[in-house]
Amino acid sequence: MKKTLRLCCKKWLPGFVSVVIMIISGTAFAELPAPVADALKRAGIAQTAVAVYVQAVDSTAPTINHNAAKSTNPASVMKLVTTTAALDWLTPAYRWKTEVYKDGNVNNGVLQGNLVIKGYGDPSFKAQEFWRMLMSLQQAGIKQITGDLIIDKTVFAKSVGDRHTFDEETWRAYNAEPSAFLVNGRNTSFKFMATDIKVNISQEFELPEVQVINNVKLRVGGCGEWRSNFGYTVKTQSNKAIVTFNGTFSADCGERYLELSVLDDEQYAFATFKKLWTELGGKFNGTLKIQATPSSAVKVLEQLSEPLGYVVRDINKWSNNLMARQLLLTLASEKQGVPATEAKGAQALKDWMAAKDIDAKELVVENGSGLSRSERITAEHLGGLLVGAYNSPIMPELMASLPILALDGTIKKRLNDSAAQGRAHLKTGSLDGVSAIAGYVLDAKNRRQVMVMIVNHANAAASKNAQDALIEWVYAH
Repeated sequence: MKKTLRLCCKKWLPGFVSVVIMIISGTAFAELPAPVADALKRAGIAQTAVAVYVQAVDSTAPTINHNAAKSTNPASVMKLVTTTAALDWLTPAYRWKTEVYKDGNVNNGVLQGNLVIKGYGDPSFKAQEFWRMLMSLQQAGIKQITGDLIIDKTVFAKSVGDRHTFDEETWRAYNAEPSAFLVNGRNTSFKFMATDIKVNISQEFELPEVQVINNVKLRVGGCGEWRSNFGYTVKTQSNKAIVTFNGTFSADCGERYLELSVLDDEQYAFATFKKLWTELGGKFNGTLKIQATPSSAVKVLEQLSEPLGYVVRDINKWSNNLMARQLLLTLASEKQGVPATEAKGAQALKDWMAAKDIDAKELVVENGSGLSRSERITAEHLGGLLVGAYNSPIMPELMASLPILALDGTIKKRLNDSAAQGRAHLKTGSLDGVSAIAGYVLDAKNRRQVMVMIVNHANAAASKNAQDALIEWVYAH
């Protein structure tokens, strides 16, 4: 049998185990397990449209290498590249900062001038962090602001944040654009709940700038595909958004949520500032300005985010596209310099792969989240990356960020009755024509296996059973 050897990932980190990936051209490694092949056949998916790579983390050769050198669209599985590179280069202890400046004097609790907030791209800056920061500001002696609020977003390039939606669902939260100062992911979560006589729709974090018009009627019957039973329209005017809901909602649905991004990043941040500042007893009647921090401004405080090791859990377990995009831009600013752009972030990922001796010439990075038609990687290189990551100091944080089979995240409802339940940490990804899954499986002999399966086919959405068959095969074999 002819064998070709190629080294990969030998420079992962100081002290890393060298990972040797052996590409073997024989059928023993190219053929898919029978249950997987059968499931693909039933789904009408040609094996030529499927890439699979399986390797034990303590092995130098793959168990399965099927089309693994083929360039593929990985959908959200691309987040594994972005988060692994960030954990390695930035370290799990990395924290984002958000700075607050005063541009003027403070007398008796009154700032005679402007307040400045400078963002550094924190993807996890939620309303509660904003509240804590503003509380600290008041404890520092500022109760009233006579000037304006200045938001400094210069860490990211001006082009970052321009609305370029992935699909026609313009207002869906996954289509939100990055920002150097991002609050709550600029996400308005609408809660639907039925009473005996009507359907209530409320905002989880209510902003007066978002108005809800509720025309949804109570429906008798099962919940079913609840989202298909109503629609919405969004009308923006000035700094407000009017969201109108029409259709029906069943009482059997219980509580359901729809996340929309109806205000831009600046509007959302300003609305949240005014709401929280007033609730804390502060006074402010100014306007919003977007500009660089004035040279005359003096720093009042700096607030740090949770460590990256915690933040990546939200990115991978729930496949948060916007947070992944923020992380790519953070890599850009830290490794390529400010102002950060997606192109700089893509170059940072390519440089990182090259530093690990992963010769991924096929790698294409658009935004690092996988919400892209152009992003590309091979199953072989993704598998090698995961083997290297397992044999590295960042393994615990990366593993903890991945959904646990049948227990949480995006794979909570998969293989609930399987012997592999709870024994796999796997990231999923899906787009029209793309379905992927990758991560780690602890097999029946307690040996950890890396598993990658990427399907690029018109019937890719029907490949779930084949993916599940591969999980169970890897567990059993």
